[in-house]
Amino acid sequence: MKIISTAKMSGRHQEKLVTSYPHHQFHFYASMKEAQADVMDADILVTYGEDLTPENIPEMQKLKWIQVLSAGVDMMPLSLLADRGILVTNASGIHKIPMAEYTFGVMLQVARKMNELYEKQRNSEWDRSIRVEELYGKTLGIIGVGAIGEEIARRAQVFGMKVLGVSRSGTLKSGCDEMYAQKDLLTVLPRCDYIVVIVPLTEETRNLIGRTELEAMKESAVLINIARGAVLDEEALVTHLQEGKLKMAVLDVFSEEPLPKSSPFWQLENCLVTPHMSGRSPFYMERALEIFHHNLTAYDKEAESDMMNVIDCRRGY
Repeated sequence: MKIISTAKMSGRHQEKLVTSYPHHQFHFYASMKEAQADVMDADILVTYGEDLTPENIPEMQKLKWIQVLSAGVDMMPLSLLADRGILVTNASGIHKIPMAEYTFGVMLQVARKMNELYEKQRNSEWDRSIRVEELYGKTLGIIGVGAIGEEIARRAQVFGMKVLGVSRSGTLKSGCDEMYAQKDLLTVLPRCDYIVVIVPLTEETRNLIGRTELEAMKESAVLINIARGAVLDEEALVTHLQEGKLKMAVLDVFSEEPLPKSSPFWQLENCLVTPHMSGRSPFYMERALEIFHHNLTAYDKEAESDMMNVIDCRRGY
């Protein structure tokens, strides 16, 4: 089969694929634009997903399977792929370690007042009057307990936090002290000192955290979004922060990226902005390709049921 990759990868990773699967024809490109002349007759496509459009999918008449080397598939034309019956798998789970570390990094940054301390250092100011907090004994709400949420929950237990998990079904997940269904979100939010949002973006989760949900949170709470910008009502959040109704928002994702210089989020003292890098890791490609190796081996054996992270294109996850 002809396998086209539009996800830029090192020669080391390319060589391992070619050596491991000599019966397949691999063609490696750094982008869809570079692959344009060659991708029309691809059987399998390896991509980050953002380069797939309703315009180029119909041109790939032989396409049977897409391996996405990221977790998010919300930018892909999923309904079109469903209509074509194209198999889609993603790299869900590879971000759990870096995103869990990011979550605790920013929670400690807020609790231990590291931003304030750094400003004091810049001014050569020795100030021991800054009041710091502990994570110990605090309640963490995890909105969207999948692989990443479970990793965050396990680490929260080590810090002595109480963990309230929320998922679509409310089924008990590892590391969570209590689990709730998504419909019970307004019951969970008022109890949380820290809230991390890590749901996939679907029509069901778009604007999941809106004005009503923000009003349900403690004014002393810290909201962390590492999901997608559109799961928050950003306009409502700006107003909420400007009115001082939330201790801090830590935002790694936004509806428009890069975040425009005109965005009020940049200037808010109770907002920490990071440029969509909570999932960054030097081991990203290695972990993503482990999933592709597993899935390609299963695909060769016609054992689709053994493939990892198969996406229901109708549901969006």
